[in-house]
Amino acid sequence: MTRPLDPATREALAERLRFYRDLGLTDFYRRPVAETIELMGAPGEGALAEGARAEGAPGPSHLGTRESDSAVAQSFRAPSFPAAAERVGDGKSTSAETQTTQANFLAEEPAIKSRKISHAPEIGAVVPAQERAAALQLIRDEIGDCTRCALHKGRNKIVFADGSPTARLMFVGEGPGADEDAQGLPFVGRAGQLLNNMIAAMGLKREEVYIANVVKCRPPGNRTPEPDEANTCSPFLFRQIDVVRPQVLVALGATAATYLLGQRQPLAGLRGRVHAFRGMSLIVTYHPAFLLRDPRQKKEAWADLQIAMKELGLKAPKKG
Repeated sequence: MTRPLDPATREALAERLRFYRDLGLTDFYRRPVAETIELMGAPGEGALAEGARAEGAPGPSHLGTRESDSAVAQSFRAPSFPAAAERVGDGKSTSAETQTTQANFLAEEPAIKSRKISHAPEIGAVVPAQERAAALQLIRDEIGDCTRCALHKGRNKIVFADGSPTARLMFVGEGPGADEDAQGLPFVGRAGQLLNNMIAAMGLKREEVYIANVVKCRPPGNRTPEPDEANTCSPFLFRQIDVVRPQVLVALGATAATYLLGQRQPLAGLRGRVHAFRGMSLIVTYHPAFLLRDPRQKKEAWADLQIAMKELGLKAPKKG
């Protein structure tokens, strides 16, 4: 019989579970998270590793050892992105939200792996470049003051997108965080600052790319969007993609990859290669918020971005 865990210990274990989730180790979530934490008993790498092995997922010693499959990844040195350690949803969780985040997380059902993903809509007609801004505005107008799913109850602003309607490169994240919800723009918090640095490392400016999310309203406590929420909102995302029609699309994190590709697979199995997607090239990499929590993975993310750069014919800018 395991001894009860105090709130601080439970939150520490929940944070570790989020770490596994962001790596795509969804097998770790076959049972409800609260039950999994209870099975782990006291905190520590040993107890956690045993819990992970019991659920079929590798323990911490297996993490961070994968080498990139891309030869081009060896030609550049990983840029020095700003580092940070604490967890911040989309890069912006506040101390006032800690208890809400913990409660939502511990109440989660088994993760997205066991739930249905809607089929992607048919590919839309090609929109001439000069008409794309107007076409995107029509999509925004159709969304209106959306009440199609429960996320509207807690939002401040709908976060539609940001960037160039004629971009060759598009980034798709999971959902808005606190700063995004306040400003109505995607990736403007700490994770957004990191994404801006990643874009600059590719030799581009934020204004030259297009940025959107799977859901356009902030999930409570920065939790992962529920399947019904993502399935309700993602058709608008697909229409945005079809209008912009970028040459390369980068999925930031497991949630974006899941709903774009329509398959549930660990992130490690999706990274390091080019996926054919609606006549475009799709690259999967880590979400910037995850990189803030684990800066060691920035080298792997840079390798993914170099695959995108190769597809675009870009070279890293020279330093100094």
